Amino acid sequence: MTDDIPAPLFDDDAGFRQALTCLLGGEPAAEAELQAHWIATPVGPLLAIADATRLRLLEFFDRGILPAELIKLRTKTGSAISLGSPPPTDLLSTELHAYFLGRSASFTTPLAPVGTLFEQRAWKALLDVPAGETRSYGEQARALDQPTATRAVARANGANPIALVIPCHRIIGADGSLTGYGGGLWRKRWLLDHERRAFGQVLI
Repeated sequence: MTDDIPAPLFDDDAGFRQALTCLLGGEPAAEAELQAHWIATPVGPLLAIADATRLRLLEFFDRGILPAELIKLRTKTGSAISLGSPPPTDLLSTELHAYFLGRSASFTTPLAPVGTLFEQRAWKALLDVPAGETRSYGEQARALDQPTATRAVARANGANPIALVIPCHRIIGADGSLTGYGGGLWRKRWLLDHERRAFGQVLI
């Protein structure tokens, strides 16, 4: 880590439970279809929520819209959130470990993010942007055959509930600027630099 990267919000399971309780507005359920786990990374802890077969959410704990995302997920699925690490989370942990070591940028964890039809299309298009490369918002709009939908693409990127695996951090401004990133521009820079070094060349 560099000096401009904040320290993790917590570093143990007790801290995670306390942070999740604050986000949920109450204690996690004793048992539920959706299970929450935390994954330590060089850029801060991630909250992973999955059911028995699919990853539903992966976010940095300090992202401002996370409480709203949790409400949306619980409403859409009709499930409370308990603590646990179902198979998708275990697989994700292994794949993220390889990613941050620079060994692999391939993710096979099954995904099921909650979003509109357009958002789902936009997020699927993000999966086609390889690690070590970037695209502009305009290029992503054209990839959806909606060249005038640049702003809608940007909004969909901002609503992406599965960080890193759905790589919205690889989308930059037409002029090469990093522009916005819900996880913070310092993380976007870190991730792009990491991918440039480990997996290819990013021209920004």
